[in-house]
Amino acid sequence: MHRSTRDEAGAADRASSCDDVMDSSEVKWPSDGSRQAMPRMAAASLVELRLIQRALKRLGAGNIRVELWDGSGAGPTGERATTTVFVRRRRALLRMLVDPEFAVGDCYCEGEIEVQGDLVALLEAANRGESQEASRRSVWTHRLSRYQWAIGRRRARRNIRRHYDLSNDFYRLWLDPTMTYSCAYFPSHGASLADAQTAKLDRICRKLALRPGERVIEAGCGWGSLAIHMAAHYGVQVKAYNISHEQIVYARERVRTLGLADRVEFVEDDYRAISGPAGAFVSVGMLEHIGRRHYRELGAVIHRCLEPGGRGLIHSIGRHRPMPPNRWMQRRIFPDGYVPSPSEMAEVLEPNELAILDVENLREHYARTLDHWLENFEGVSDEAERMFDQRFVRMWRLYLASSAASFRTGWHQLYQIVFAPNDADWVAPRV
Repeated sequence: MHRSTRDEAGAADRASSCDDVMDSSEVKWPSDGSRQAMPRMAAASLVELRLIQRALKRLGAGNIRVELWDGSGAGPTGERATTTVFVRRRRALLRMLVDPEFAVGDCYCEGEIEVQGDLVALLEAANRGESQEASRRSVWTHRLSRYQWAIGRRRARRNIRRHYDLSNDFYRLWLDPTMTYSCAYFPSHGASLADAQTAKLDRICRKLALRPGERVIEAGCGWGSLAIHMAAHYGVQVKAYNISHEQIVYARERVRTLGLADRVEFVEDDYRAISGPAGAFVSVGMLEHIGRRHYRELGAVIHRCLEPGGRGLIHSIGRHRPMPPNRWMQRRIFPDGYVPSPSEMAEVLEPNELAILDVENLREHYARTLDHWLENFEGVSDEAERMFDQRFVRMWRLYLASSAASFRTGWHQLYQIVFAPNDADWVAPRV
C-alpha cells in the first residue's frame, strides 16, 4: 500500500482539527457499492478532497474514483471510472492518509472502505504509483529489520499456527487437489491449476536430477505434495520436516492412503533438527518464514546433511532488491515474514561453501497461480465466512489480490535457486 508524506499527514491532522470528526455511525452500502439512505454527518472538507486528488494523481491511473460518506468525491465519473473506492467514515480516511501502508488493509477488512470494480487492478495501480526510490522511513525500517527478533522454535511454531493451522478444510476449499500452496508452473496457456502444480513438482525433481533409491530431505513440506511426488515418480526415500501440526496430520494420512509410507517419513519438527545424510535437499516456501538472522544457520544445516556430490534447491518468494516487509502483511497474514532479495538469499549459501549453479525467476507463473487461487476463493467465500467470519474473508481476499498485484507489477519475484557444495563435480541440468 502507499506511504503518506509528512505534508499529507500534517494536512490530515489539520483537517481533523478544523472539521467535526464523524460519529461512530456507519454508512450502509450493499456489496455492489451503491449507497442507501445515510445518517446525517459532517461533510468532507476541501482539504480532504484535495488530499484524495493528490493521492489519485500519484497513482497515475485515470480510471479510479474515490467517493466519500457525504456523496462528494474525486476522480472520473460514469463509465470512465472502472474502479470506485467508497469511504464510509471520516475516521477511516484520516487513518489511511496518515498510515496508508497499514491502515488501508485494516479499513478494508473492517468494511470501512468498499471497492466496486477490479480489486487487483486497483492494487496494481497502487504498486506502480509507489516510488521506486526508498523513502527515508523505509530505509531506516529496512536497517532496523536486520536486527529483528530471533525466531526460535517456540516463536516459529506460533507463527506457523496463525497461518497454516487455520484448518485443512479451509485450504481444501480453494487449493487444487494436490494441496500445493506455492507457485505453480504453467507449461501452456490453457493448463489447469492442478496440471500446473504437478508440472512445478516435476520441474523441481528434474532440476535436482533425482535418482532412484537416494535419500532426499525436504524442509517445510506443507501438505506433502512434493515429498509424495518425489517418492512416487522418482523412487527416492524422503524425510520431510514441518512444524505445522495440521499439515503433518494430513500428509501422514495421505501417504498411508497412497501406500507410500515405506518411502516417505513426515517429521513434525523444526528445520534445525534436520539430520542427514542425503543426496538432495529441497525447501519450497520456507525461507520467507525463518527470519534473516537464521539464514546462515539454515545453510549450516544443509551443509552438514549433503553427501559428497549432493545438491539442493531453494524455492522462495523474493524482492529485486532488499526492502522492508509490508507491515500489514507481516502482522495480519505472515507473522515475522520476510521476503529476501537474491543477495540476501545468498547468505544461506555463501558462508557454508555452497555454490549457486542455476537461478530461475517464475514471477509470471506466481501471478497466474494467484489468479486461480483468488477465483477459487471467491467461489467459496460464503462457506469460508461460515467457517470464520466476514472480516476474515475480506482479509484473505485482500491478501490474495494484493499478492497477485505485487507479482504482476514486479514488487515480488519468485526464485528457484539450485546449488551444490562448491567442490561438487555436478552440473545443474537444463529443464
